[in-house]
Amino acid sequence: MKLLIIEDDINLASTLARRLTKQSFTCEVAHNQSDALLAARKLLPDFVLLDMKLGDDNGLTLIKPLRSLLPQTHIVLLTGFASIATAVEAMRLGANDYLTKPVDMATLLKALNTEPVASNVIDDAVMSPERLEWEHIQQVLHSNNGNVSVTARQLNMHRRTLQRKLQKKPVQQ
Repeated sequence: MKLLIIEDDINLASTLARRLTKQSFTCEVAHNQSDALLAARKLLPDFVLLDMKLGDDNGLTLIKPLRSLLPQTHIVLLTGFASIATAVEAMRLGANDYLTKPVDMATLLKALNTEPVASNVIDDAVMSPERLEWEHIQQVLHSNNGNVSVTARQLNMHRRTLQRKLQKKPVQQ
């Protein structure tokens, strides 16, 4: 089963590729729209995991070209910015499923219509609330190009509180 992962977050993309490779997928990763379309033409994947935010671009704009290029491919849109409006728009454009980040492996495999491969090691634990908070802060900080003041306002917290949270090491899963 060939899978194309279109994700601008390099760490998340490599984590997804590593975990899904253990689930019998052959994974290819693209980090922007042009690379994604080239990889789709070359790989002709059975499945596509598409991030809704690709840097400054919107992943929704990729659904139609991917659908016309790969009419039988199963497209799953992943987003950290879920809303009913974007879910409806994604389905209207041709996505097969819509998942919010962070997503656990069981939910992702269910969206890809596959059964998990048995493993002796539990690779996908549920994230703790502290880890979820850390991931959310990092995502908002990244979307604000590292601007702590703007990020603090968006998160409705004092700038110094955010700076203290950023100084702590990320909580392990």
